[in-house]
Amino acid sequence: MSRIVLASASPRRKELLLKYNIEPIIIESNIQERVSPKETPVQIAMALSFEKANEVASKLNSDEIVIGADTIVSYKERILGKPKDEDEGRAMLEFLSGKAHEVITGIAIVQANSNIKIIDFEKTLVKFRKLSREKIDNYINTGEYRDKAGGYAIQGLGGLLVEYIEGCYYNVIGLPIYKLDLLLERHFNISLL
Repeated sequence: MSRIVLASASPRRKELLLKYNIEPIIIESNIQERVSPKETPVQIAMALSFEKANEVASKLNSDEIVIGADTIVSYKERILGKPKDEDEGRAMLEFLSGKAHEVITGIAIVQANSNIKIIDFEKTLVKFRKLSREKIDNYINTGEYRDKAGGYAIQGLGGLLVEYIEGCYYNVIGLPIYKLDLLLERHFNISLL
C-alpha cells in the first residue's frame, strides 16, 4: 500500500486517521490561503484543499497518497474563519447564536507522481442554541476557540453551544471520515475499516 501523507498540521485530522489505523506522515503545506469574493464557500474549501494536497505531492518522489482538507464555517455565504483574538471569537459566537450555519470541508486526494487527483466536499448544517453573554464569555475564557473555524470546537466544550446538527459529525471536526473512506475505496482500493 502507498504511504498516506496528511497535508495538514491539524491534530484533530491526525487523530481521526489514527483511529482508523492510518498512521499518516504529516507534511504541512505552505500555500498562501487566498480567497476570492467571487467564489462560493464550497468552491473555496475545495480549491484550498486541492492546493494543499497538490503542493505537498509536488515535493514527493514516490507514489504517496496525499490528503488535503480545508474546513470553512459559513452563514448565508459569509465565511467565518479562525478568530484572530478573543474579541473576534466572541463576535463570531454572538453572530452564530441561535442560527443554523454550514460547515463545509473540501477534501482532496492526490497521488504523487501521477495524474490522479480527486476533489470533493462535505457539508453539515449546525444549529447553535441561543447563547447568553455569560455562556459566550465562559467559552472564550477556555481558550478553545483559538485556531478553530467559526471560533468553536464541537468535539470539545463547544459541543455545549450546539443544539443539533444535520449531516456528518466528523465533517464539523474537520475531516468527513465516511467521505474519505468512500473516495479512498473508489479510487485507491484502500479501506479505513
